[in-house]
Amino acid sequence: MAGRSGRTVRDLRRGNRTAVLQKLYFEGPLSRFELGPATGLSSGSVSNVVADLVADGLVEEAGSVDSDGGRPRTLLRIAPHSGQMIGVDVGETRIRVELFDLTLTELARAERPLTPKGYDVEVIAGHIRDGIAEVLGDERAAPKRLLGVGVGVPGIVEHTPDRGAVVHGQTIGWDAVPLEQLLRSASRLPDEIPYFIDNGAKTLGQAEMWFGAGRGARNAVVVLFGSGVGACLVTPEVEHGRAVEWGHLTVRVRGRRCRCGAPGCLEAYAGAESLLARWREEGGRPPEGTDEETRLTAMLAAAHPPEGTAPDPVALAVLEETAEYVGAGLSDLINLFRPERIIVGGWAGLQLGSRFLPAVRRHAATYALRHPADRVTIDLGRLGPDAVTVGAAILPLADFFAAGGRRPEPVPEDPVPAWRAALRERTP
Repeated sequence: MAGRSGRTVRDLRRGNRTAVLQKLYFEGPLSRFELGPATGLSSGSVSNVVADLVADGLVEEAGSVDSDGGRPRTLLRIAPHSGQMIGVDVGETRIRVELFDLTLTELARAERPLTPKGYDVEVIAGHIRDGIAEVLGDERAAPKRLLGVGVGVPGIVEHTPDRGAVVHGQTIGWDAVPLEQLLRSASRLPDEIPYFIDNGAKTLGQAEMWFGAGRGARNAVVVLFGSGVGACLVTPEVEHGRAVEWGHLTVRVRGRRCRCGAPGCLEAYAGAESLLARWREEGGRPPEGTDEETRLTAMLAAAHPPEGTAPDPVALAVLEETAEYVGAGLSDLINLFRPERIIVGGWAGLQLGSRFLPAVRRHAATYALRHPADRVTIDLGRLGPDAVTVGAAILPLADFFAAGGRRPEPVPEDPVPAWRAALRERTP
């Protein structure tokens, strides 16, 4: 039955389960006594919720601590093996698929390399399906405990009622690709297992905000540098983050042609693909027959060789110019959103690393307004090259928590009558 707020008893129970699960996940182990003040629930509600979660196998005991003058208090934690998630990173050089337990400990992984022109939709979908099958074949996999599959992709993701997630990836030649339909069409996963498909910069941002350099910040921007450039904005109003096409901000009128087709985009100067192209155009010699990651490593080594060896002046000049473009691009994010933190991630961002960051900070301060620039920090992400995959796996995990730890139910062959669904909602 719905109360004055419009919430049913089931809604209240789900909210209470969500509150306890999230506190134990981020701050546990905790005792029942500690969960009350932490969640705002009464001791009776905490006891009831914990009993339900223990019965469901989601929460387990984790030792005890002494209390002041009373019996030791039992500590509780999330049961790591009570659920599993799959995270997929559709990157520029490879497809990475990882299987995680409920505490995001990696259980298995599969990788499929991509050729420079490997963004054929059917090829990508096939790599993802094969990777999912491979990790679920691992001895530690428990397919019946799978909560969902998260996928991070380049481009804009539109969630439609009839075709599921549709990807608009202009830089990779994807025009309204119904990726969710393609994955389901030949998938061996049950229909009730959900797919969560979103922009790769957003999944990177999700991971860094939950577990990395963004933890504790209320207002942050997480930027991704790979072949291209992207960003995720996190504010109190958009707590799960919103992908922004920062790489296609115009930084130079009538400038270099970007992969998207427009002139002067930031990505045409700051992405790894364009950075290497500019080095080559100016007389540099990237190693032939290697992938972008290897060529960028060679460029950095040429610009910053061991002591006693002269640097490659062309590589050094291109990197210095790139630092200014990146700093100018960050200044726009600073002026527009006034974040507490800017976090730099992605494989190219991590390779450019701490040697590159001082110049970026200096240029960002030069181009930004002084007041917001004085209040922002710019640092590297902490989660390494797997951050997009971890963030993708967080998508089904966050949905699982929002549902109060309830697993996806099998899809009935016949639709449930409306009257029966209404009765279910009114059942405590």
